[in-house]
Amino acid sequence: MTELTDKGMAIRRRVLGDDHVARAEARKTAFDAPFQSLIADAAWGHVWARDTITLRERSMMTIALLAGLGNDGELALHLRSIPNTGASRDDVIEALLHVAIYAGVPRANHAIAMARDIFAQQDAEQEDAR
Repeated sequence: MTELTDKGMAIRRRVLGDDHVARAEARKTAFDAPFQSLIADAAWGHVWARDTITLRERSMMTIALLAGLGNDGELALHLRSIPNTGASRDDVIEALLHVAIYAGVPRANHAIAMARDIFAQQDAEQEDAR
């Protein structure tokens, strides 16, 4: 691994969690290994690892972009990761209000429903853990 890959994987683990990254690495094949390297280096090493804005701010931009583009799978992943980025649920609704205005009400409505379901599931898991 390169220094960039190491830095990217460290940020990826911090944001998405060790379990998610371990599962993704375990599923990696020779076919998709180049793509996984691209993600580690470009998304996580080049972009997410920059120190010009906070992880919270990057998280909100990512959530807004994914919601606006309708990328549900990635959106769900990033909604689940907000506790790791310092973002709050209030931050999420603010980002999704922007999505409603700048990308469309249907996209925001769908993303809000997704967030509501994910947050309810997280609350139930926390309650069960008690």
